[in-house]
Amino acid sequence: MNIAIIGCGYVGTAIARHWHQDNSHIVTATTTTKERVAELEEVAQRVVVMKGDDETALKAVIQNQDAVILCVAPIGDRQVDANVYSETYLPTAKNLVAALQQAPTVKQLIYTNSYSVYGNTNGAWVDEDTPVAPVNKRGEVLCETEQILLEGAKHSRHQPGMKSQILDENASPVQDLRVCILRLGGIYGPGRELVEMFSRFAGTTRPGDGEYFTNWVHLEDIVSVVDFVILNGLQGIYNLVNDVPVITRELVERGCERHGLPQVLWDASLPNLRPYSVRVSNQKIKAAGYRFIHPEILF
Repeated sequence: MNIAIIGCGYVGTAIARHWHQDNSHIVTATTTTKERVAELEEVAQRVVVMKGDDETALKAVIQNQDAVILCVAPIGDRQVDANVYSETYLPTAKNLVAALQQAPTVKQLIYTNSYSVYGNTNGAWVDEDTPVAPVNKRGEVLCETEQILLEGAKHSRHQPGMKSQILDENASPVQDLRVCILRLGGIYGPGRELVEMFSRFAGTTRPGDGEYFTNWVHLEDIVSVVDFVILNGLQGIYNLVNDVPVITRELVERGCERHGLPQVLWDASLPNLRPYSVRVSNQKIKAAGYRFIHPEILF
């Protein structure tokens, strides 16, 4: 298959590398920085420097593709900036929906999102049928991005006697476009080991009591699930987290102990910086037939 990966950061690059190693697909990779072209040329047959707000460039990238993987994310420490979230996700999603109208060969769109759209349930379980309830502007942007992609696919389907609300007069309707949203847990894996995360906090005092649930997924499972989605033509929303949500305090203590790091202290008198605690179910993707490579946290 011809597959375009829009946004080749940590996840997108891993997906491209996987397909390059087994020579299973022809990959077009995009990046916003010229400095990464040489690196990506080692894992993709074509590399394009572009930003999601460039509709013309996006249209050119997805021409003659069979599938599109959308893995955009804000760069570096700007990930906490809500305005940057809006500037990164929303124009890209809108332009992609428009571009898909003139790319009828694309049958599968996969978007890697975050489980943070569920907001705070105070530790209660959620699944894909749970209404989203983002707790901040960043989460609202991620929810809106999902809706743009899902609604765009819905309106792009041609129905006899009905003209799409999105298509212009000259556009070709996209038929049988499957959109799959993957709501990812916290990502860890090669180059992003949990011990590195712990080492920043070892021996320090953290605000709150650490008694909130987090959900994680290994990079290998993300890559494997993307393969699984394409192979099985999945569409709709799927949570992509491992089997066991973990209390942050326990996770940090276990990690520090195992790697000989000073323990983290917690100060409940200080306001907790974590806006949500939620346990995310992965039963839907498993019911579809996927079996996790890493069903529990690896240290």
